[in-house]
Amino acid sequence: MSVLAATDQPTLEDFGNDVWWIILIKVVGVFGVLVVMTLFAIVFERKVVARMQQRTGPNRVGPRGYLQSLADGLKLAFKEDIMPTLADKPVYFIAPVIATIPAFLAFSVIPLGPSVSIFGQQTPLQLIDAPIGVLVVLACSAMGVYGIVLGGWASGSTYPLLGGLRSAAQMVSYEIAMGLSIVAVFLYAGTMSTSEIVAAQAGGNELSFFGATFQGPSWYAVLLPVSFVIYVIAVVGETNRAPFDLPEAESELVGGFHTEYSSLKFALFFLAEYVNMVTVSALAATLFLGGWRAPFPISIWDGANTGWWPLLWFFGKVVAALFVFIWLRGTLPRLRYDQFMRFGWKVLVPTALVWILAVATMRTVSREFDLSSGEVALYVGVPIAVVVLGVLLVASRKSNEDTRIAALNAAAGSINPTEPEVLPPVRTGGARRRPAQRTGPARAEGGFPIPPMDLVVPPSPRLSSREGEEVAAGSVVGTGRRTRPTPAGEDTDV
Repeated sequence: MSVLAATDQPTLEDFGNDVWWIILIKVVGVFGVLVVMTLFAIVFERKVVARMQQRTGPNRVGPRGYLQSLADGLKLAFKEDIMPTLADKPVYFIAPVIATIPAFLAFSVIPLGPSVSIFGQQTPLQLIDAPIGVLVVLACSAMGVYGIVLGGWASGSTYPLLGGLRSAAQMVSYEIAMGLSIVAVFLYAGTMSTSEIVAAQAGGNELSFFGATFQGPSWYAVLLPVSFVIYVIAVVGETNRAPFDLPEAESELVGGFHTEYSSLKFALFFLAEYVNMVTVSALAATLFLGGWRAPFPISIWDGANTGWWPLLWFFGKVVAALFVFIWLRGTLPRLRYDQFMRFGWKVLVPTALVWILAVATMRTVSREFDLSSGEVALYVGVPIAVVVLGVLLVASRKSNEDTRIAALNAAAGSINPTEPEVLPPVRTGGARRRPAQRTGPARAEGGFPIPPMDLVVPPSPRLSSREGEEVAAGSVVGTGRRTRPTPAGEDTDV
């Protein structure tokens, strides 16, 4: 009996036949699952990062601080709702809604389990499915970009506008890599339906090695490792998570696109970010980790993939994917924007295109020579993946060789210190002179980075004009505090 013919495996014919109250239960269930997973992800993130930094983390609200995210949500609801004066009010109001609704809609095509009985009605644990189910997730993630861009533009401020522009370029760039990474999954599964992709990863693959036949892995994370790695990197950039959180880089843009938002509008942006994290984690589990099916060795148990047990395996995989998000945030520093965009366009996209050609070649070889998918993937795909990753590693080290040598020399302490760049004194009322040219080696040439020792703070023209005093060029201004003029004859000694 085939996997698609199993009684507990949903097919496309099983959808669209539910009664209205079953559909209502599923809609409310999906909404509740996403809200609860958001509350869990916030506390989970704070606890894990605190553990990595040897801190306690949240420990006040609820048992061991597990209700801290709920308290934060209630606090945001009661905060003052501020509307900026220069904001485009209709767009400013609707932007958080545009960012949040597609995040919830994308989860509707994620399969959570097999067909189960709910109040006597046999129904799949999935709200809806379609022959192009995965494209629904991609379309919803693309719609979420509009909310962030419009929110930054409608705020009437510079920093949110810059954050919105960054977000538009970043999410479009990494959506391309994300979409290309799952093309290989479509080629192997032969479908874009999420439920059928889960079914295609069931049962394992028969592999023959020197006459010995055994069951090989069937997860596409193993059969298509390059696609899995590209997907993981791309979704981190797609969801604006560290180290790719450039649209909301607080060290550069204060808070990014949501700087001017407060109260429930800010909470909607916050909710959309974590719901997107849960959705792309669930999609990763569906496309690459076998979906709701139990991992080995739990799958040896006959009842592991029946009833309500698959919910446990599915959400276990989602939590593991969320941990990777948090692990990256607590480990890696934020990239520069040029490094980030260069990596997306010059590394991820070309690698994904080359990998699609390799997978298409493997499928052709499998069809022409009557080989199983597992045999071709392990004997052809894995060597190609190793070669591609090795070439990328060598190319990356070669392109960064000068920078790496300079960094090593600087860390070791060069004997040629960098000559500091000294600005000439500022002449009040005149133009600035050009800075002096360097004579010593630059930092990139191996000089040890030494800050300028004779820094001169220019005088404040505002103070000079108000007090009517001519401040000598090159003098140091200690404070910007206003002082009253001393009357003649008054003793100023203390």
